[in-house]
Amino acid sequence: MKISEAVKEYLDEQGLKQAAVARRAGIHYSTFNAMLNGRRTMYADDFAKICIALGVTAESFVRRAYEQSE
Repeated sequence: MKISEAVKEYLDEQGLKQAAVARRAGIHYSTFNAMLNGRRTMYADDFAKICIALGVTAESFVRRAYEQSE
């Protein structure tokens, strides 16, 4: 599983709207949506902004992605 897929899965599980998270992270919605759907690379600075906006550690998404790929 990719990191972007782990983030998307987390949003779905928590019932969070992509638009609200994108706004909190300071990322344009269309860019955020493209990252989550694999149409744009999620760079480290984007990932950091998303983690901060969600109040979740980067490690939790890395672990989720790694565990799902085994």
